[in-house]
Amino acid sequence: MSSTINKQLELWRQYTDTKNPAIKEKLIIEYSNIVKYIAGRLSIYFGSNVEYDDLIGYGIFGLIDAIEKFDINKGVKFETYASLRIRGSIIDSIRELDWVPRSLRQKNKELEKVYAEVENELGRSASDKEVADKLGISVNELNKLLSEVNLSSMISLEEFLEQNYEIGVTTSPESREEKPEGYLEMTELREILVDAISKLPEKEKTVVSLYYFEDLTLKEISAIMKVSESRISQLHTKAILRLRGKLARHRSILSE
Repeated sequence: MSSTINKQLELWRQYTDTKNPAIKEKLIIEYSNIVKYIAGRLSIYFGSNVEYDDLIGYGIFGLIDAIEKFDINKGVKFETYASLRIRGSIIDSIRELDWVPRSLRQKNKELEKVYAEVENELGRSASDKEVADKLGISVNELNKLLSEVNLSSMISLEEFLEQNYEIGVTTSPESREEKPEGYLEMTELREILVDAISKLPEKEKTVVSLYYFEDLTLKEISAIMKVSESRISQLHTKAILRLRGKLARHRSILSE
């Protein structure tokens, strides 16, 4: 491990001093595993609609951008910095393709609202039939709709947490003192989210746990749960719709 770190540090020193394209190429190869990891995780949103190799290609652009802009003297871990750039590059590239129709985005919002309404009424997680009845469609039609709206879930729970907990949980003591109300709001939001996850149906809770807390990919979760990747994707979509529905009343925090 130490030899790898020493090798990376030496490459960074050389690149910082010379900006040599050959050294940059070595850094790209050295950190390409980050791109593969993030592409594998994001594939849960796109399924067969976007090739894994295309996600890798989009991510490489983010890695190159991260290498070019990274300042080794700021004491920030490159892997953390690069991960945000890579994920952003992939999502931006997908958005630019604009293959998610406006109508599908609207369906995603409608589903999220319906899950929230039904579960508020019942005081528990809603079954597929209960959600389908509320929508006036069959369970088969609901399953088809869930598969479709998964494509429009460009902002995942993971990004939601990163965008907000950068402000809240991971801030320095000084900034917490400067904005105590914001910190308390984010702490409350975290507690609500943890509670919401604990009340998910068992299979959905397992998918969320394996994906967000164990850092497994769609393929790995599929193997563990012994169901198809499309089924895992569907369970993930339902979990996100439930969670985002429960967090809807806190969305004003996002714009602050």
